[in-house]
Amino acid sequence: INDFLEDYSNKLMRCTLVTSEANEQHVELPPRGWNSYDSFSWTVDENAYLQNAKILAEKLLPHGYQYAVIDYLWYRRYVDGAYTDSYGFDNIDEWGRPFPDLQRFPSSKYDKGFSQIANKVHEMGLKFGIHLMKGISTQAVNANTPILDIETGKPYVENGRQWAAHDIGLTHKTCAWMPHGFMSVNTDIGAGWAFLRSLYRQYADWGVDFVKVDCIFGTDYSPEEVITISQLLRELDRPIVLSISPGTEVTVPLAENISEHVNMYRITGDDWDNWKDVSTHFTVTSAFAAANKIGATGLRGKSWPDLDMLPFGWLTDPGVNQGPHRPCNLTFDEQKAQMTLWSMAKSPLIYGGDLRHLDNSTFSIMTNPTLLKINYYSKNNMEFHYVSGETTSNTRHSGHLSPRYPVNPTKHDGMVVGLTSCTNDQANGWFVFPQDGKSDHICRIYETENGKNVSFCLGKTKPLLASDDDIMEKEEDQTKFHLAVADINDSCLDASASRRRTASEVKLLMFSRCKWHARQMWELNDKGNLVSSYSRLCATVESSKEAVGITGARAWIATGSKGEIYLAFFNLDSVSRKITARISDLEKVLGTTFVRKHSCSCSEVWSGRNLGLLEEEISAAVNPHGCVVFELMC
Repeated sequence: INDFLEDYSNKLMRCTLVTSEANEQHVELPPRGWNSYDSFSWTVDENAYLQNAKILAEKLLPHGYQYAVIDYLWYRRYVDGAYTDSYGFDNIDEWGRPFPDLQRFPSSKYDKGFSQIANKVHEMGLKFGIHLMKGISTQAVNANTPILDIETGKPYVENGRQWAAHDIGLTHKTCAWMPHGFMSVNTDIGAGWAFLRSLYRQYADWGVDFVKVDCIFGTDYSPEEVITISQLLRELDRPIVLSISPGTEVTVPLAENISEHVNMYRITGDDWDNWKDVSTHFTVTSAFAAANKIGATGLRGKSWPDLDMLPFGWLTDPGVNQGPHRPCNLTFDEQKAQMTLWSMAKSPLIYGGDLRHLDNSTFSIMTNPTLLKINYYSKNNMEFHYVSGETTSNTRHSGHLSPRYPVNPTKHDGMVVGLTSCTNDQANGWFVFPQDGKSDHICRIYETENGKNVSFCLGKTKPLLASDDDIMEKEEDQTKFHLAVADINDSCLDASASRRRTASEVKLLMFSRCKWHARQMWELNDKGNLVSSYSRLCATVESSKEAVGITGARAWIATGSKGEIYLAFFNLDSVSRKITARISDLEKVLGTTFVRKHSCSCSEVWSGRNLGLLEEEISAAVNPHGCVVFELMC
């Protein structure tokens, strides 16, 4: 018996090692593909999707673009009255799980799923992906549908009782920008796990290879659910890529405990085809590169900070009930700059335009061989701070900009409230300021740029409850409060916006009518942290001057497998700029392994020009909102 057990143990260990090796090979490179959102919003149908998938397979798959993703609300009926946050138009099965709109996806009638479409996509050599919202639908909770136990095929029973949707839906944690659509699931109980397990097992049965889970990150931070989903995906026999979004207010500390559980995670708000959106990515991306988060350990492989989709080609507008109807608003230079930053930062490359209108110039940007090589195989990717820029007025500017995060203005002049991980030192220092005969205030001492200390305060009030039904049962909820500004009548501070925000929008913590919702509830702990009940993130206060736009000269650097140095200059200004870097500064950053002499042979990637041997410095005139990319051997 002992010999048998030893032999079995050795076989099990070998099997585990093989499985582990297979897992480690998953998502070793930043994913590439196509997503329907930028071109169809939520209105894509089976025919348009498969047409795009076919072109993806023919033209972009040879360049690594392999994921074809149906974005959000594929379960919503496309009829009058249906829109992003409408209620009552979703298809849900007897277990509370969404299934495709049969009018838009007629092949789904065979299994109330996507298996037919997934099979066609797989036959093309592609991988099939879908967008999901976090948690459970409001419709399912209101209908109190039973929860499927996938082991028995019957309703889930625990502790002698049958559990249903109303038991697991956290009605005080609805999605901030889709409150009538979805809410978080209670993952502290077995029934919550059972529901999510039945959901993701069903997606695996459909043949799904990629899931993009929304309203679960940034200011909508739901770490318990992210980790639960990750663990459930690990249970499956087949790997599924896990992408999470949106990325509003994401900082490095916020991603620290999440990146290892996912493969892609958005670090900005939605990116659309305007330069303000593109330019906001430079600073936050630099911070993630400096923190070594690019290609860090992730779910069954690696994880990648995600700069969102590439909105090139033929597009729609955000949040509309309309398909593609207009060309991209970015100039050719701006598109090249965006593709360059995404590649240098090793972001996933997910094309957003309607592939049926793919033009030659867009195709050339998306398939530039050197940029794609950088995106997959480069190392030492980081912002290069040692550049100077000279505008047409001959005014010298430094290109070294300290990494900063966007912040959130409130009604207080010159001060802003933002959100961060509660482990961040900037989250400390909040206190109660009592007032005789008046409501207490929650305050924080704030140091201004001129060295003066001033106090930032918001009024602390208990929520007004409309009825007994609104009272939350947990005893600790009695410690929660609203925060209000004196000159705003019946308005309370929201921790997350009530609509999706684009990357360039001023990140404004919203004031709205006071109600008993976790989005508006705050707690002050013993450490001096002001904690959001919705996201469990903590509030900070900074100068409103930090919210200014990003301009000037920026640069990124990376290295290749054969000793190449890739150096990209970006001009974020609306006038031409001459940008310069010294070879000695390349050595300062990369060391003598890559810089062995004070001259470099050089070619420019986008133009293909061979610039010969450069002595001591590298310089180029860069168009407004444009870039140049050098491939160097030094």
